[in-house]
Amino acid sequence: MAEQSHVGAGDSAKNALPASQPKPAGNPVFRMMGLPNFRFKLPSRNWLIFLSVTGSFTSAVLYDRYHKQRNQQRWCNLVSHIAREPLPPKRMPRRITIFLSAPPGDSLRAAREHFHEYVKPVLVAGAMDWDVIEGRREGDVRAGLAEKIRKRRRKEGEKATVADASERPEDKDDLVQQLRDTIGITESEGVQGDLILGRHTWKEYVRGLHEGWLGPLNPPPDITPPENTPNPSTDPPAAASTTNDSPEANDHSIQDSESDTPPDDPEKPKEEKKAEKSKKAVQVPPYIAPTINDYNSARLPHSMPETLAPSTVLPLPHVLGFLNTPIRIYRFLNRRHLADETGREVAALVLASHIQAWTTGESFASSADPDTFPSSSTAAVVQLEGDWEQQGVLQEEESDWHKSVWKATEDEQERILRNPMVIEPRIGGRMRRFEMGTEEYERAKSDEGKDPAAKGLLDRVKEMVGWEEDRTVKGWEHGLVEVDSA
Repeated sequence: MAEQSHVGAGDSAKNALPASQPKPAGNPVFRMMGLPNFRFKLPSRNWLIFLSVTGSFTSAVLYDRYHKQRNQQRWCNLVSHIAREPLPPKRMPRRITIFLSAPPGDSLRAAREHFHEYVKPVLVAGAMDWDVIEGRREGDVRAGLAEKIRKRRRKEGEKATVADASERPEDKDDLVQQLRDTIGITESEGVQGDLILGRHTWKEYVRGLHEGWLGPLNPPPDITPPENTPNPSTDPPAAASTTNDSPEANDHSIQDSESDTPPDDPEKPKEEKKAEKSKKAVQVPPYIAPTINDYNSARLPHSMPETLAPSTVLPLPHVLGFLNTPIRIYRFLNRRHLADETGREVAALVLASHIQAWTTGESFASSADPDTFPSSSTAAVVQLEGDWEQQGVLQEEESDWHKSVWKATEDEQERILRNPMVIEPRIGGRMRRFEMGTEEYERAKSDEGKDPAAKGLLDRVKEMVGWEEDRTVKGWEHGLVEVDSA
């Protein structure tokens, strides 16, 4: 009985002890701060899929953007020494001509955005000035370049008729040039050049070169300028051409050229608006037929130079359509390669250290050698066969053009993009192009790690706060720094 009572007393004592309280879960610091208990665990399957897709795409975009900026900075550093060279107060900076046109099936904004994003940074770094010839429709660049060449031929003394020389008024560019001559401002002695964006603009550029140098100064008799439209022999072409003296002014001219046209008056009847639109849509037809026979039969003017201004053709990848979305995404994630290629070509134009001729493998049938007969010779030169290098430049871009380019239409609009490129030997042999020299290319590669964008985060922070090793004392800091008298 005693043993049973002892055991019962022990059990009651154990039952009488208070139950142990569970230990508080979570971090005690978070609990004291009033924060909830965070339980780290893997997210669900759906969240893993979402985070992996968005994270991969974001990383690809940031990686491409970083290397795109580095590639642009590399070519900007290569030409930045030109901007630091002193320029006489009465000398104009070096000026080039830029040709922009709307991609097939799209507006001119796509070409402008491409210029501002890839081309303009290198031109500004090299302190370049430029004129712009824009084309909103097919044929505007051709008309603008041809009229520019005809204007140059008139300035050099070539006259087609007496009426043309007497009735042609002076335009704004002539007045500005006369004012500069009076003040004593001279043009730059550097090599001038042309910059063309896209295959579609390049085809119009080549057509305009042939029309300007091989065509007549006055329109042929079968071409009559329409009413209420500018005369092509006296007024500037339909293409939007701007001439400014600073890159900032050119920037505003490219962005705000649409503001030159007055807004439509809502009170005008619909018929008058349609009539005004039809007048604006009129385009100056070419002065010479774009065929090899017409080109060969034309005589070169006496003002024709031995070599034409060098040119640079830049790619303008542009594809439309919903089914081409994968191609557009791939190009969006690989813009660093486009920036590298474009920056290299623009830097070659700015440096202008290497100018090469276009290669060809043509054969001629002529009564005189095309390389030796004078420009005024009437010897017939016929191109039997040939494969000019100019004809294959950026030919892969034609596969991205809108299908409306290849469709035959009943209207009489000019179709340059659909027709093959025709090059006359006397014009094609005088064309030149800019190339990047081996020394400049190696210097750009060797200086790649020296640009500020290639420094690490810690090095950039030290430079920002003034902790770099080879730091020079500023002038205003001499009173705060102890100078050793020894």
